[in-house]
Amino acid sequence: MIELKTPISEEIIRSLKVGDEVLVTGRMFTGRDAVHKYLHEGGQLPAGVDFKGGVLYHCGPVIIKDDQGQWKCVAAGPTTSIREEPYQWQVIRDFGLRGVIGKGGMGERTLAACKEYGCVYLHAIGGAAQVLAECIKRVPNVHFMEKFGAPEAIWEFETVQFPAVVTMDANGNSLHKEVFAASQAELAKYL
Repeated sequence: MIELKTPISEEIIRSLKVGDEVLVTGRMFTGRDAVHKYLHEGGQLPAGVDFKGGVLYHCGPVIIKDDQGQWKCVAAGPTTSIREEPYQWQVIRDFGLRGVIGKGGMGERTLAACKEYGCVYLHAIGGAAQVLAECIKRVPNVHFMEKFGAPEAIWEFETVQFPAVVTMDANGNSLHKEVFAASQAELAKYL
């Protein structure tokens, strides 16, 4: 396992390769469809939010307030990332992201942005929302709640050893692309 602490340097990101297992510790933000589209169309991040060197998690978490009035994450599973493909490359470029976490992989534009700007796509385990939430030790803030609603808001997490696997690296390699090609080759044998 490779420990990554946010903010992450470009040098560290470029040293990662497809298949590397990582544990992310530090500040992480969530962002789904509404946030990506908003930023793509020229919207700005709210005050206090800086993606530079950071990790953006494709997640609509389940958050509650505890007895002390503090936010607590009880479920934080990844959402399907391909919906962000029209926007992700630009968000990587414009906001200095070093990592994107989700599930299912992303396409050619995101892969090209990862290579050009020094970012990786990290695959989180689907179906493990409660286990992943245990890695979120604190939820200090939420942004755009009024604008987009709870699932689409930008949630700020403080994480400790959040597990993921590099499936698209900053060198142009994509496990998703390799698996698709291998699947197509197998399928062709039967057609």
